Amino acid sequence: MCGFCGEIRFDDKPIDLGTLGAVNLSLRARGPDGDGLFQQGAIALAHRRLSIIDLSPHASQPMVDSALGLAIVFNGCIYNYRELRDELAAKGYTFFSHGDTEVVLKAFHAWGADCVHRFHGMFAFAISERDTGRLTLARDRLGIKPLYYAELAGGLRFASTLPALLAGGGIETDLDPVALHYYMHFHAVVPAPYTILSGVRKLAPATIRVIERTGATREWTYWAPRFETPDEERDLGFADWQEKTLTALRTAVERRLVADVDVGVLLSGGLDSSLIVGLLAERGQQGLNTFSVGFESVGDEQGDEFQYSDIIARHYGTSHHKIQVDSASRLLPSLPGCIRAMSEPMVSHDVIGFYLLSQEVAKQVKVVQSGQGADEVFGGYHWYPPLAGSTAPVADYARVFCDREQSEFLRAVHPRLHDQGRDHARDFIAAHFAQPGAVSAVDKALRIDQLIMLVDDPVKRVDNMTMAWGLEARVPFLDHELVELAARMPAEYKLCDEGKGVLKAIGRRLIPRAVIDRPKGYFPVPALKYPRGEVLDMMRETVRSPRARERELFDPDYVETLLAAPEAHITPLRGSKLWQVAVLELWLQEQGV
Repeated sequence: MCGFCGEIRFDDKPIDLGTLGAVNLSLRARGPDGDGLFQQGAIALAHRRLSIIDLSPHASQPMVDSALGLAIVFNGCIYNYRELRDELAAKGYTFFSHGDTEVVLKAFHAWGADCVHRFHGMFAFAISERDTGRLTLARDRLGIKPLYYAELAGGLRFASTLPALLAGGGIETDLDPVALHYYMHFHAVVPAPYTILSGVRKLAPATIRVIERTGATREWTYWAPRFETPDEERDLGFADWQEKTLTALRTAVERRLVADVDVGVLLSGGLDSSLIVGLLAERGQQGLNTFSVGFESVGDEQGDEFQYSDIIARHYGTSHHKIQVDSASRLLPSLPGCIRAMSEPMVSHDVIGFYLLSQEVAKQVKVVQSGQGADEVFGGYHWYPPLAGSTAPVADYARVFCDREQSEFLRAVHPRLHDQGRDHARDFIAAHFAQPGAVSAVDKALRIDQLIMLVDDPVKRVDNMTMAWGLEARVPFLDHELVELAARMPAEYKLCDEGKGVLKAIGRRLIPRAVIDRPKGYFPVPALKYPRGEVLDMMRETVRSPRARERELFDPDYVETLLAAPEAHITPLRGSKLWQVAVLELWLQEQGV
């Protein structure tokens, strides 16, 4: 896993390699093990390397194959690269490295952009073609690896993070009114291609974008799972779906062990990460490093789940590491670095948890597996059961997921950002629910959560915070074959047993029941949800700061209402509305906007 950037020109102006070098330097946390820059014609590519597979210089990037006329920068991991390498070798290709980057490059030569259909893994890449001057950008099916771009006068620049593009300058930094509406309504989920800044866009998941030397562009989606049970699987019962799921999950966990370094696990103490540990133990893994983080409790809000992670660590004899965080000594001092690491502002309170956890984990290992995605794929959230049988799915989903009503949004933000009062978030939900491929309200909700919300909230959070410390996170529950299987499964097998029924049934066969038969937990950071003391002081100073007032983003009376009673203004998803306002301002300040 790494970071990369690049630029393509459509005019006769030269690429400023100094500027591109500054963009690449800003990605150094994602790739502390090496860097490189390559230019050919009107395209330049740059890369920061985190060495995971083939630690030798032969796998350095940008990787150039002069015989094929191709150059690549790549971020991610192709778990089936060895099988693909054998297939390509049988076709006559020879290799000078032993990693997955060269396999991607030669797969592209052999099969064109359709090579992505053969990849099991997470990836974003840019490939330049010497003879045509063409550039191809691609992103994995579930958007695990990021890719941002910005239109320039006479060209286009791209990078693994939004802040990296800002480091190159020349980017329009006005807030995008559509993106702001998503941010304030859709729990800070801003669907591609939008970002909070009008001058930066992001490539959507499962998307290939081909850019010609002239600037002409083609873009298409190459993967879209169907949330329907096919005829040949309609007679399967709950036991059958358990076996299918267990087989697919075993494969997903096994695939994510591909590395030339040790692989640990982020162990929250919940079902999902505990299942990963159990499956690794089942295959004989010894001396596994596991990691948990906890925070101070606030009132009745518990700040850690150590009692459950301890059960799993003791049961499997892992080398367990617990990180306890208190607000005064670590949370507040670490917030600026955490916010700088955000490619886009994120409101989920646990973002600081992943940031601090990753800081400690990176001292022990370079790769971890995480349970992220299981709730979205297997129906673990509280808003799914009420949708079963819904006759007004758009309204019902919006009521439980959206952070505020349109009337509150219009009170909260400056009129110049109202965009004629359009309700972009609910219009987007309605359009997505209307797409073919999902009939029931529950399946429509699962689809939008997997393909949209998951990408721009939990997945982005894990990528940004782990990569801030040069740590690679792998997510077996987002193996695309497992996701396809879950999409085909009847919803009742996911929603039963108070959610994630099929996973709980599997878990009872593999791991201690004490971590399954208990109330659902989260990754809590109570101090940000119910701000008091120094944390509240920090938020107050932020939203009342001269820069915030000059920006005229939020209505002062609305802000004062939140400050007067922050614990009373909680979103349906149990988030702090004050934190949502404060973190956007903090992010803009940290990015120099």
